[in-house]
Amino acid sequence: MIRIDGRGLDKIRKVTITRNYIKYPEGSCLIELGNTKVICTASVEETVPPFLRNSGTGWVTAEYGMLPRSCGSRIQRGKDSGRTYEIQRLIGRSLRSITEMKYLGERTIWIDCDVIQGDGGTRTASITGSFVALVDALQKLKKDGKIDRVPVQDYIAATSVGILNDNMILDLCYEEDSKAEVDMNVIMTGKGEFIEVQGTAERKPFSKEKMDGMMDLAKKGIEELFSIQRKLVGDILSK
Repeated sequence: MIRIDGRGLDKIRKVTITRNYIKYPEGSCLIELGNTKVICTASVEETVPPFLRNSGTGWVTAEYGMLPRSCGSRIQRGKDSGRTYEIQRLIGRSLRSITEMKYLGERTIWIDCDVIQGDGGTRTASITGSFVALVDALQKLKKDGKIDRVPVQDYIAATSVGILNDNMILDLCYEEDSKAEVDMNVIMTGKGEFIEVQGTAERKPFSKEKMDGMMDLAKKGIEELFSIQRKLVGDILSK
């Protein structure tokens, strides 16, 4: 099968992560995944949700949105969908899974993911890019003397896999995703542990054998994303 952009079945799209993309947040980046582009920012707020007050523990949470003309037809501004809430909860719990909250103190890290151009994989790009923004924000807190160390236990990244025309493919663009028989999002840590697997058969069920094959393919793609992240923030997390 020849893919739309000429990639091999087991290849991810070109990935570029530009750190410090926005001037004001404590951490930020632009992640470009093929034609998908997401701005990820990490902002520090010196408060926590009511359920954590006087606990000495911090919090990481996320919001996600798409600009009105980030895709083929205009999205009405201010009308969040169930998909929006699902994705932002996914981003938040993914980042919390590798953050040691007790070392944050009573402060919140707000992760904002704004899709400026979507071509499939916006949630996976958001998670991969937000990790970089989060680490940079935590490093700033450390430099400012507000925390003793960067409380991140591991790397985290995400990609999509699927089955199209009976072929397993990695990192689906929008057109591939819209036609796929199976669509799956996989989020992993640097240790190879899974945070979440979202898999759906769109037309017909898939076997365990194919699921295992897709998981192996996802792991291959995520390892490439880890390599990019390590080049950017490895010096911070190695200390």
